[in-house]
Amino acid sequence: MAHHLSEALDALQAGQWDRAHSIVQSDASADAAWIHAHLHRIEGDEGNAAYWYRRAGRPAARGSLDEERQAIVHSLTQH
Repeated sequence: MAHHLSEALDALQAGQWDRAHSIVQSDASADAAWIHAHLHRIEGDEGNAAYWYRRAGRPAARGSLDEERQAIVHSLTQH
């Protein structure tokens, strides 16, 4: 996993939504877009989340936020 994406996930885990958002906002990768979508889902902004899921090339998540966060971590550690 790219260091800055790990840093974004750590910030999110620490409750630092703005910091996590700032990190992924400056990255055009599909992985960052997935985290970005997840962040907007946490925020309750489903429309913005849908945009970022499309950018990530992923369907919108339907499970719990914790399940999605675990899926993100698992996927990114497999790269």
